[in-house]
Amino acid sequence: MLKHRGFPGRLPGTDFQFVIRRPNPKGVTPITRRERFRDRKPADRRADAAFMQALLQHFGDQPFERGNLDAGRLSWLFGREVLPYDDSFDPEDYEALLVLDVEAAKLSFPDAFEGKAT
Repeated sequence: MLKHRGFPGRLPGTDFQFVIRRPNPKGVTPITRRERFRDRKPADRRADAAFMQALLQHFGDQPFERGNLDAGRLSWLFGREVLPYDDSFDPEDYEALLVLDVEAAKLSFPDAFEGKAT
């Protein structure tokens, strides 16, 4: 499992984790699309925005390996801002390649682009 060095471990001051420390011995947690309803808590929304900003800073529009990125946090963005890179995507593989849909991310998380040349 690839460890993304320099990627924030969690949202500061909260228990919202962004990465995992080690592979799950019971099996890989699959990435699934989770619906983001309008009545989500503000803290959940902040965690999504901070995670998106970290993804943008570390990977931009380039493909990246899932590695130690938290499946739960990825699942809140999967199918909208985070997409499978190719048709061979396996949601239960730490080596699966993902890519950001930057245009969708700009619409969903405009604050993540503040201060960036877009």
